Amino acid sequence: MTEYENAIEINGITKKYDGFTLDNVSFTVPKGSIMGFVGQNGAGKTTTIRSLLNIIRIDSGEIKLLGMDHIKDEYAVKERIAVVFDELPFHDSFTGEALSKMFSGLYKSWNKEEFFRLCDRFALPVKKKLSKFSKGMKMKIQIATALSHNAELLIMDEATTGLDPIVRSEILDIFREYLMDGNRSILMSSHITSDLEKIADSVTFIDKGKILISGYKDDILDTHGMIKCTREEYGEIDKADIVSARLNDFGADIMTSDRRTAAKKYSGAVIEKTTLEEIMLFYVNREKKEWS
Repeated sequence: MTEYENAIEINGITKKYDGFTLDNVSFTVPKGSIMGFVGQNGAGKTTTIRSLLNIIRIDSGEIKLLGMDHIKDEYAVKERIAVVFDELPFHDSFTGEALSKMFSGLYKSWNKEEFFRLCDRFALPVKKKLSKFSKGMKMKIQIATALSHNAELLIMDEATTGLDPIVRSEILDIFREYLMDGNRSILMSSHITSDLEKIADSVTFIDKGKILISGYKDDILDTHGMIKCTREEYGEIDKADIVSARLNDFGADIMTSDRRTAAKKYSGAVIEKTTLEEIMLFYVNREKKEWS
């Protein structure tokens, strides 16, 4: 078994398309943790994930999964990771029982008992064709298969999108259990930041193919803040302290990346804590600087 500190190491990966570039993307996912990979639709999340899986060939850069090269060691890597996509990758005519038979031939460590235990927990009828499953059931059967071959790394691509809050909460509970042994890791791509606030240890924001922020979630939430002020007060704030500003008829909401420094410089200003959703929104508008 390969020893490794980081479940994922991405170093300077670039992929150019006509009209879109994944531009020098770098981040790490520490072993035993869950990273939220956040961005709008079209920001580059899926392109990055497909690059990790070698579905897309990168133009430059380096990717290591579980300490192994994602191309040179591709078969060894894929034996030890699991992936859940936003759309069901299995044929609709399959049943749960058929999936178990298929996966027992694909993975040396396939655990039939664990798969059927998870299907039972998720109330999934294993004799029913997948074509009869709801969106939530299809997602759950993907997760059941992903967690039934002792994978050390789980990669999720928008897996909770379109699911109701009860199903999402149930899936997050499963992920917490999966991480409990300390050796497993998750990369969870999503634009549902409320889910990531509940479960993620670290967060990486991507926009237009570039990484904007990457770090521990609590540090990001702790350092950022929202300055609430009048239009007149807004004019007195140093532009270097502003990520971007949302203006309205009454005043301005200003995102700052250094809440404590801003509190010293603008002692009369109201500076509130913020959320991952607001941070994403204000960074996405950073080029405009001012928006409404």
